[in-house]
Amino acid sequence: MAESNLSRVWFSVTDLEVESGSGSWVTTTSGERYLDFTSGIAVTSTGHAHPGVVEAISRQASRFIHAQANCYRHDLMEPLAARLASITPGPIDRFFFANSGAEITEAAVKLAKQATGRTNIIVFKGSFHGRTHMTMAMTTSKSIYRAGHEPLPAGVCVSPCPDPLVEDTESEVERALAGFDDVLKTISAPGETAAAIIEPVLGEGGYIPAPPGFLEGIARRCREHGILFIADEVQCGFARTGKMFAVEHYDVEPDIICMAKGIASGFPFAALGTRGELDDRWPTGSHGGTYGGNPIGCAAALATIDILTADGFLAHVVARGEQLRAGLTRIQRDSGVIRQVRGLGLMVAAEFTTAVLADAVRRHCLDEGRLITMTAGAAGTTLRFMPPLTVSAEEIDTALGILGSAVSKART
Repeated sequence: MAESNLSRVWFSVTDLEVESGSGSWVTTTSGERYLDFTSGIAVTSTGHAHPGVVEAISRQASRFIHAQANCYRHDLMEPLAARLASITPGPIDRFFFANSGAEITEAAVKLAKQATGRTNIIVFKGSFHGRTHMTMAMTTSKSIYRAGHEPLPAGVCVSPCPDPLVEDTESEVERALAGFDDVLKTISAPGETAAAIIEPVLGEGGYIPAPPGFLEGIARRCREHGILFIADEVQCGFARTGKMFAVEHYDVEPDIICMAKGIASGFPFAALGTRGELDDRWPTGSHGGTYGGNPIGCAAALATIDILTADGFLAHVVARGEQLRAGLTRIQRDSGVIRQVRGLGLMVAAEFTTAVLADAVRRHCLDEGRLITMTAGAAGTTLRFMPPLTVSAEEIDTALGILGSAVSKART
């Protein structure tokens, strides 16, 4: 086989080469079909090549491919901003566009520092915020994301998250909130802390939803000290958890919200949302980007939002998530090798007893069942499921059948 000219820096969960995708399925260049429960890491929210998104992209491509925002504004930027204002939580009404979750997280940090005049950022144990130098400094879900890239930017402080495997959830929440208080007392004084940024559901950290009371406690402390509360909804936003945004499961309103991945069904696009009075403190020209607000991306995002907000769509996500968790719970009961099933909507995880077992199950699913899944978490014990939000009940049952067989074989 000829030597590849592609960089070897990408890690791979499969060696598949795909030529097309439709709904929850991808087809390889050799003609095999695989059930895709990765969605390109929770990106293809409306499934592969959704006709409505394809049509919107095709229509826009004949009008404008690139309309640079500093030179002129194309006619989809304002409509998308207005649409986002109608679906984002709380008083968020001003939006900045970029290409990726890492870029938007960087933008959120820059805005927080400009708006508050403070220097430090608090992040949470197990988080993933990106692979740029700043977002690497903010990421604690796995050491490989940071290793070999030091020194990283200063001013990032890490606060604990509740352990999902501890049964006394209330005590775990109290412990983690006390840890946040300790960071403010011993590492980053409130007057030096610009923002606390958190994933309402930890993504790469293991698909761990924040337990009741934790986000509320963090948000309350942020308000008391004038610290901005940033919700990183890059992976858990846009209906992934059964609500348009994961913070809607909690009694909190973020000052800034980071959006990407599922926003445009796979077209590279990201958005930052904030309140107008915070955005007004962001000096004109102090941030930007060549491709932000790309017209094709705006078209894809508008089409995606129309699909996600259609009558009954969120109820469908909730129902399919309940079906998936119920099936995983049956496998847990019958096999005895799954410690915990958790998740919201179609952001679901099974925590196995060992990393070796979790990876064996993943490989059996792929090799013998043609089901594509991924692991998560530093320990490698979590198998995560993030199918397209359009997944059918029959496809969930198919995946559960493959998974049940894979668990049985991996145990032997």
